[in-house]
Amino acid sequence: MNDDKQQTATKQLRGVTYLSIGANVFLIAGKFIVGAITGSLSLVADAIHSVSDMLTDIGVLLGLYFGSRQPDSSHQYGHGKLETLAAGAIAVGLLAVGLGMIYYAARDIAKDNVTHPRNLVLAAAAGAIAVKEAVYRVTKVVAVKYHCPAALANAWHDRADALSSVAVIIGVIAQKFGFNHGDQVAAIGIGVMVVVVAIKLFGECLGELTERAVDQATIERIRGVIKANGQIRQYHRLRTRAVGREVFLDIHILVDPNLSVAAAHEISERLENTLHEQIPRPINIVVHIEPDIPELRR
Repeated sequence: MNDDKQQTATKQLRGVTYLSIGANVFLIAGKFIVGAITGSLSLVADAIHSVSDMLTDIGVLLGLYFGSRQPDSSHQYGHGKLETLAAGAIAVGLLAVGLGMIYYAARDIAKDNVTHPRNLVLAAAAGAIAVKEAVYRVTKVVAVKYHCPAALANAWHDRADALSSVAVIIGVIAQKFGFNHGDQVAAIGIGVMVVVVAIKLFGECLGELTERAVDQATIERIRGVIKANGQIRQYHRLRTRAVGREVFLDIHILVDPNLSVAAAHEISERLENTLHEQIPRPINIVVHIEPDIPELRR
């Protein structure tokens, strides 16, 4: 059942990543062409940003490929943390993009650089925003659904690309109204937003790498499944951790001490099957069965 969930998730995550690659190829070509025709340095810089986006797409695909490999003798818990490492690398790239936007915009202000944009730049930037915002929304939905940190980081990279195009538009409009550094000021503000998102994403990756428990909503769902089982009298030592998209869970359950070993095992088996059905993420479960006697109650 876990394999089926993994295959379905990997297929959809690859699909949205291929969509992002296609969008980036289209936008890179369009931005470079329009930037060359109009002499817009900001649009050429935006095209370079899209190149970095495509590189992160490739990073996600590599993370999905290696992270979805089956457990082996040297990685008995699977390779899911390779996806987390890929997400961390993307977050670092996103941080570099944000800091780069701030640096180059501030440098242009210090040098009092002024460009003279044309309306074609507005059209190209508006089209880029529409495309990248659509890719961001689609990718985010799939990433959240399957709890894939690399795809979520990539979605935010798409949003950052859309925001950089917003900066281009703001700069063009501001300059039309006489504010020569409108483009640079907008880019600094957006760069700060990108840096904040990158730090947040990197923190989430560190949380997984340091064995943090899964999100509270998933934990409450697990508890609900356990409490709904009338044959489990009590439980304790519920522990969870995430390895990529997978949840690893172990728990001690107390059952009627008069049950046979086979009957107690059946309760454990039923609990595992129900958790597999009710939890959308792939889940690996270890259940420790204990008799319901006073000294074992917590």
